[in-house]
Amino acid sequence: MGKGRWRSLVSAVWRSIAVWAVSTVTMLVLAGILPDFRIQSADGDSATRIAITAALGAGAFGVLSAVVWPLLVRAMLLVPALVLGLLVFFLNGSLLLLALRIIPSGESEAAPETAVVVAAVMSAVASATGGALAVRDDDAYRRRLYRLSDRRRRAGPLPGAGPSTPGAVFLQLDGVGHDVLLEAVRRGLMPTVAVWLGEGPGTRTTHRTTHRLTPWRTDWSSQTGASQLGILHGSNHDIPAFRWYEKDTREVMVCNRPTSAAELQRRAVARTGDGGLLTVDGASRGNLFSGGADQLALVLSVAARRGRKNRSRAGYFAYFCDPANAVRTAMSFVAEVGREVGESTRARLKKRRPRVGRGGLYPFIRAFATVIERDVVVAAVIGDMLAGRASVYADLVAYDEVAHHSGPRSRDTEKVLNRLDRSLALIAQVAEHAPRAYRIVLLSDHGQSPGETFRARYGLGLGELVRAGCGLPVPRKARRTHSGAEAKAAVLAALHRPVEEGREEYRPSRRHSEPLVLASGNLGLVSFPDVPHRMSREEIDARHPALLTTLANHPGIGFVLVRSEEHGGLVLGAHGTEIPLSELDENPGPLADFGPGAADAVRRTHAFPHTADIMVNSWYDPQEGEVLAFEEQIGSHGGLGGAQGRPFLMSPLTLSAPVENAEDGEEGEDGEEGEDGEEGEVLVGAEQVHRVLRRWLRECDGPQVPIETGPQRRAA
Repeated sequence: MGKGRWRSLVSAVWRSIAVWAVSTVTMLVLAGILPDFRIQSADGDSATRIAITAALGAGAFGVLSAVVWPLLVRAMLLVPALVLGLLVFFLNGSLLLLALRIIPSGESEAAPETAVVVAAVMSAVASATGGALAVRDDDAYRRRLYRLSDRRRRAGPLPGAGPSTPGAVFLQLDGVGHDVLLEAVRRGLMPTVAVWLGEGPGTRTTHRTTHRLTPWRTDWSSQTGASQLGILHGSNHDIPAFRWYEKDTREVMVCNRPTSAAELQRRAVARTGDGGLLTVDGASRGNLFSGGADQLALVLSVAARRGRKNRSRAGYFAYFCDPANAVRTAMSFVAEVGREVGESTRARLKKRRPRVGRGGLYPFIRAFATVIERDVVVAAVIGDMLAGRASVYADLVAYDEVAHHSGPRSRDTEKVLNRLDRSLALIAQVAEHAPRAYRIVLLSDHGQSPGETFRARYGLGLGELVRAGCGLPVPRKARRTHSGAEAKAAVLAALHRPVEEGREEYRPSRRHSEPLVLASGNLGLVSFPDVPHRMSREEIDARHPALLTTLANHPGIGFVLVRSEEHGGLVLGAHGTEIPLSELDENPGPLADFGPGAADAVRRTHAFPHTADIMVNSWYDPQEGEVLAFEEQIGSHGGLGGAQGRPFLMSPLTLSAPVENAEDGEEGEDGEEGEDGEEGEVLVGAEQVHRVLRRWLRECDGPQVPIETGPQRRAA
């Protein structure tokens, strides 16, 4: 046995003894303060016998946790992920009761509810002790990672490209805009990202730059469904919004509904004739769509399938098989719920504005996104890297979920960004010990624009405004629109509950004038289900003469898009403004404040088969960057206006630049792009991002020309 392995073995033995001792003391303390937990006979025992009993009990619990727990988790892989997380306490308590029964004294006992508490505390203490000792031994940590990668390599050859070529890890920070990322770097909230960009945690420290940062521009529908479908499958054609009504099928499509996600993925594959970005030895983690990958975890488009192999359960075992991880995640989940309740209460007491309701299930949804989803996805990515997979795409939704309810630049989101940066640091550290080199690419699918809700400012929602314009009665109490946050559907999918199933088919009432109004951030869609085709402006005016005028002249509306029999697409604005789409380049009219590319985005959406009868984009303040969400969100995305349409792409310098003249995150003055969207000054649209990622995968598979000499295996 070599000296390194001998030192590692000795260190591991001492750490185990230390953890055992701390667990023994913890059990003694708990036995002294909890009335329903004792480790001595009813007649009393000597201090020595009590200590020995505690040591045996702690040891038996540790052995059972190490041996039995992985088997329990593997047996329950078909149990919903969220339910499994909540069962952690019960399972640990059961193991403790079993440990107390098998130790020789036979006198120890605990009430079931007390056993749950004791097991949770002991697991947490053991995890903290082991983690603290392991952190002090960096060499041991590195050797464990090397052993894991060696074990993966011996398991069998990799399909496709061998380990001599680099792999690619694409990490999507959901909802983090380009400017938000830069601000977080400058303020020291994301030190790992700062180092990659050549900036230290402080303003005086400079590191060698390893990555370039490039902004890109979304389509009109600036939301995860449209962006991720385009990025992973190369087409987001006919995705007009986050939710929309399809007249031919009489269904409401919602991007974060499993059945809708599966159908949208099917359509994209049929249109492109290609399985997706990840078809060759790829893994998809935490995404709406699979990207053609075989390895899946928390992928919504396969969540509705009932086959054992298609339940998107991969990755859970790798994380929850460690009882310490499971307990730590469960405790973090509870702590995050408490943190959200406290922060929302504080915001309400201080009467902060803007503010939306954060009660009901939201604290649990937030905790799922910021704790369970993050931990499982990060663990799955680490497993993929140690397995040497060629490509991995993972979505971390924590920031997006919190920003919807707390604001894009709130104190809450700053904490989330800092925790996400720690996850990036862990992934980068593992990359140094993976069996192949990895190019780590960061990107986002959209940003978020701040602003109060349309209802908060004007006292009515878009649906009520449409009803008023149609001459229909407006209810006194307006129903809130459903949250468009991706995490809500992930929770329901993890619980095996249908996401709004049963509401897919919309059957209009006998009153032909009843409109269907749907909201996607600050983008509203108005459809008349009793008319089988997309209604024209002339038809709408004939049926509801005041509707379009009411919408276009409202101060909370930026512009309206309709189809005209005379002009084709027509943009309507205040004071009677009417501009055909063909004339927007010369006279942008109400689109002028929405920046470059707005006209092209509107024209593209107008050509979709399932574009609504009326498309409504909210008002936008270019000075403050604020919009008015038609949903109950103070950080929103889904339409045009502000930071929501300006995500980022952060790539290693070892890969080719995504666009020729977009270095250092700068756009050209005219914002024009080349013929294929890659050779100009701005990267436009999710489909073009897909092309760039495809090119990078080809570069990873081909000859590599390093920029400079350095360690062969590092996070590029």
